[in-house]
Amino acid sequence: MTEKIKNSAAKPIPAPDLPPIERLRQVMASLRDPDGGCPWDIEQSFETIAPYTIEEAYEVADAITEGDMPHLEEELGDLLLQVIYHTQIGQEAGHFDFDSVAHAITEKMIRRHPHVFASENVADADAQTRNWEVQKAEERARKAAKSDVRPSALDDVSSAFPALMRAVKLQKRAGRVGFDWPGTDQVFDKLEEEIAEVRAELKDHPAERDPDRIEDEIGDLLFVCVNLARKLDIDPESALRRCNRKFETRFRVVETMLHDETGRSPDQADLGELEDLWQRAKQFDKA
Repeated sequence: MTEKIKNSAAKPIPAPDLPPIERLRQVMASLRDPDGGCPWDIEQSFETIAPYTIEEAYEVADAITEGDMPHLEEELGDLLLQVIYHTQIGQEAGHFDFDSVAHAITEKMIRRHPHVFASENVADADAQTRNWEVQKAEERARKAAKSDVRPSALDDVSSAFPALMRAVKLQKRAGRVGFDWPGTDQVFDKLEEEIAEVRAELKDHPAERDPDRIEDEIGDLLFVCVNLARKLDIDPESALRRCNRKFETRFRVVETMLHDETGRSPDQADLGELEDLWQRAKQFDKA
């Protein structure tokens, strides 16, 4: 905890004619200033701010899904604030600042787009994706050359990614070095195999079940589902988010119909009645 924040005169509001990004940087610097800044902002670190950064990225994705441009504008501002926050902390610690971060990503984009900023020709978007991956592999190799750790095709797949996203990235990396099924038929075979293994772990007597082994088999099953989505060029994270929205919409319709027709709530109905209402709710998808 910060022991004491000095009381001082109100800090000046950055001039409105400054470039917007500079104004925002000055606001963050004032918030983090031990002399009269915000006690909460001063106490924050990379670690404490990171969850908010992830949360804001998801809220940007939600606004895009909703097609709500004013909301998207607001959420992009919240996400930009996270970048400003991290770079301010980095500057205070002497690691980096906003300008160095902007410079590094600018140089990376120029380096990874020689078909735009140099004379290299790229046939189409797929060819550019392949080139991009080659360039990233070369960058990983250069990093590995400076380390004593043996390089892997799976290097730099962050463990902080959501599990579905990380599974896709791990599978893609393994696939690029030849460890991949040629088509979906083999994936379906594996899916059936994993379902059978889950069933095998669900013993007739619950007392004999091993929760750790069941979790392990469920994980294998989910991993294969991700592989099937990847083979079909479907983002499993987006697919599941879409399914979540669909389930929520339908269930709310079930609740409404049940209340309007009987005055009851779902916990007062049996499964058969709820299933009938669910089938009726599905018809609204087609309306």
